Amino acid sequence: MSEVTFQNTLSRKAEPIVPTKGNVVGMYCCGPTVYAQAHIGNFRTFLNQDIMRRVLQTAGFKVLHVRNLTDVDDKTIARSIEEGKPLKAFTEHWTEVFQKDCERFNMLPPMVEPKATEHIEEQIAMIEQLIERGYAYASDDGSVYFRVSSFDEYGKLSRIKERQLLTDTPADEEQGPVDSDEYTRDSAADFVMWKSRKPTDGDVFWDSPWGQGRPGWHLECSAMAMKYLGNNLDIHSGGVDLTFPHHENEIAQSECSCGHQKQFFKYWIHAAHLMVDGAKMSKSLNNFYTVDDIEAKGYAPVVLRYALTSGHYRQTINFTDDSLVAAQSALVKLRKFSDDILAAAGLKRSAVLKAIAKGKHAKDDWGVFADAWTKLSHDMNVPAALGAIFTAIKAKPTGPDAAVAFHRIIFALGYDLEQVVIEKPKVDAPEEVKAIAEKRWQAKQEKDWTAADALRDQLAAAGWKALDRKDGYDLEQL
Repeated sequence: MSEVTFQNTLSRKAEPIVPTKGNVVGMYCCGPTVYAQAHIGNFRTFLNQDIMRRVLQTAGFKVLHVRNLTDVDDKTIARSIEEGKPLKAFTEHWTEVFQKDCERFNMLPPMVEPKATEHIEEQIAMIEQLIERGYAYASDDGSVYFRVSSFDEYGKLSRIKERQLLTDTPADEEQGPVDSDEYTRDSAADFVMWKSRKPTDGDVFWDSPWGQGRPGWHLECSAMAMKYLGNNLDIHSGGVDLTFPHHENEIAQSECSCGHQKQFFKYWIHAAHLMVDGAKMSKSLNNFYTVDDIEAKGYAPVVLRYALTSGHYRQTINFTDDSLVAAQSALVKLRKFSDDILAAAGLKRSAVLKAIAKGKHAKDDWGVFADAWTKLSHDMNVPAALGAIFTAIKAKPTGPDAAVAFHRIIFALGYDLEQVVIEKPKVDAPEEVKAIAEKRWQAKQEKDWTAADALRDQLAAAGWKALDRKDGYDLEQL
């Protein structure tokens, strides 16, 4: 088993991953809020999480991967009402869109993908534990808040001080004075765990000991992480924007609910933002993209995957059309090398990758690709690993061991090389070949199939084939 290190936001250090239970890494990833198609900024985080899992698996770890789906919040409720659809039908549609996009990106599906609405019971139970232990309280209107002052370690992840939670600083929908619930809190720093039913919620509500309402955003991740990972609370990952307040609040409510008997995740790993054309992505700036938009430009999802992951996950990258062109060029080189080394070794790409996915090629014999693996397994330095890959393939390594080592790296990066199209250079056919092709076309028009087949064979013998259209044909070199 190889060592894998990641930068831990909690300790501010690069640390080797040491699972709490054997060689099984419990990994919880904050997933999407399913109210629209996820954009490429969202997918930068999700794709880096996918590589994280693949690197761990390539190193020999088993990964128990959980990724949640937020299917109830202000946005999902408002959009479903706006479209006149029940919340469940509305969010199921966008869940399917998200999962199909993940497939297009060649992302490994999580072992568990829980929904917030399907775990209301667990969330209520956690609130009851916190109230019983004195960490949470119910307000007059039936909302429930976590008392931040009761947790001395609040802020240990983000390093934020309670004094920074000013009453004139709006935050997200679940925290800050922009919420009408502010007046029933003990402190402006306290965050909501259960939101009492409001007219704007429509028919979206659940019964609770404090009245009808719905859970706050932060609560779902705590409840579902502990349910499905138990004591395997190893890695928690998400975008850097979730560090505060979302992940900070998760830690507070989770560690207090169990009486501080265990740490809520050892490693917190965060991905940086994506810029588009040098600016924050925005529909008003016309730089807001989904995978559909990029495919409409003529690029396969693997090209977008490369462009979004070729920068270091902890550094902000700038996405441009030029980055897609560069990604396409790089992938063509990787595809050509893959084709050549597999053909020379008598191997098939699908069979090799299938065996790698099952852990059948888990030896640490990396050969010329050792430097690439070292860089990838040390804080997932993808750009450095890619540089090492291209340096290695310049030496034109051969043999089945080199072929397997190369494709183990490709598996870890998640690049589906089958999506990479290598365009053959256009070559003008010799006049004699054009003459044969024209005779064949005429024979087909006259339905002289015997003559057409014979002329087709003549074309093949000359190294060409005709690609028929309704109104003619094209010639392609074999």
